[in-house]
Amino acid sequence: MRLTRFDPSNIRVSGGGGGGFPGGGGGKMGCGTIVIVLIGALVFGVDPGQMLGSLQNVQQQTSTSAPAAPPKTVEEYCTENAYATESCNALDSLNRTWQPLFQKANISFEQPTLNFYKGGTRSGCGAAQSSMGPFYCPADQGIYIDTSFYDQLDKELGAKGDFARYYVMAHEYGHHLQQLQGINAQVRQAQQRSPSQSNALQVKMELQADCYAGVWAGKNRELIEPGDMEEGLTAASAIGDDTLMKNSGQAVSPESFTHGSSAERMRWLKRGLDTGNEDACDTFT
Repeated sequence: MRLTRFDPSNIRVSGGGGGGFPGGGGGKMGCGTIVIVLIGALVFGVDPGQMLGSLQNVQQQTSTSAPAAPPKTVEEYCTENAYATESCNALDSLNRTWQPLFQKANISFEQPTLNFYKGGTRSGCGAAQSSMGPFYCPADQGIYIDTSFYDQLDKELGAKGDFARYYVMAHEYGHHLQQLQGINAQVRQAQQRSPSQSNALQVKMELQADCYAGVWAGKNRELIEPGDMEEGLTAASAIGDDTLMKNSGQAVSPESFTHGSSAERMRWLKRGLDTGNEDACDTFT
């Protein structure tokens, strides 16, 4: 995907600390889309139960041994390596694509903060480790990523190409779009009323984020290159719950899915790509 170089003035980038930006206002984007937000940290392709356990295990980890270094600039964060530059390019494009749509719909828009870290960090949702994979934290509206994940995506999961990496960013950004819709309380209430439906609701949320990732690409169709769609679909397939379970030697258990099957993730990503329309991303009806 031929993304232009990021504009430092159009993105928020940090070194992994919680950003603490306020949430957006209420409302819904488009005409028929129903969105929900997963409570706590939202992990790309990782079981949230495992993540919560990891959060508890590393809650006491801090980095106090070294004196504080001068803060880096956006340019410095974004040029630390090629993956960081790609992530910043994608973030810039995502902001430019989605912010006008929210403004047109009279929904308050706040840019997310992209937090780069290595090994471990603290977010508004607690401590995090790179083994969790990229995730979005609603509490501070931050996208967190250790860019070494992209090597894992390529070498271990077989999801190669720049569009596979852009899909990761766009998926997490999709969770930010859901956060800005302002219906977190409804999700908490629904999960409290029906705990048995918690996983099913979470899957719907994840699939919608996949669809939103496709919509972003669909709205920038002129930048898509041959092979991009195949790269994205391969990545979506690689992180399906059933595929991850099979690859880890587990029996496939649909009732324990948290992100959706490979077929579901591919279908919703493609739907977003094909339509370029956020209203096509209603995974709840």
